[in-house]
Amino acid sequence: MKSLADISKEEIIELENSCWMTHDGMWFFVCLSNFGIEQANKLNKAAIKGLAPFEVGRTKKAIGLTKDKVESFQELKDYFAIAQKLFIPDFMNGTVFFPRENIMSWEFAPGRCFAYKGIKRLGAIDQYECGVMYRIECWLESLGVKYKMKPQVEKCLMHLTGKCSGEIELFFPWPGAVRYKRLF
Repeated sequence: MKSLADISKEEIIELENSCWMTHDGMWFFVCLSNFGIEQANKLNKAAIKGLAPFEVGRTKKAIGLTKDKVESFQELKDYFAIAQKLFIPDFMNGTVFFPRENIMSWEFAPGRCFAYKGIKRLGAIDQYECGVMYRIECWLESLGVKYKMKPQVEKCLMHLTGKCSGEIELFFPWPGAVRYKRLF
């Protein structure tokens, strides 16, 4: 048997995320079984929105990011470089990347998104509202970043189009921008 010291950082991250995603999947299944898909979607999004500020806050604390808001594209890229390694392990079959200035892209391997596969097994994929991309949106909101998703994700894109990918346009204050306090 291995000691804790013998388990690599990558193995620990994979284990923790596997356990977390299994919990998340079982939670969704219980909600679906007891309340139906409409209420399961609603509860799932409420839980994600409530969790995001804690995830972001704890991640910022762990990496030493002390600002309330991410104020530049580079800060967001630096944050996501770490967050992706912590929260988007290989088994999720997805990636977040930055192809050009103020653009964040995402892509899941065709037919292999972990949420798509799980919700499809539950028989609810045709009405499932994507919690994965909603989580990214809630992270951006918790980081204080304004954004616009293309395409806007509601239902499962993998189910609707056979692929899940897109871009998020990011809006930051321009360099040297002056912030004014509201006087009245």
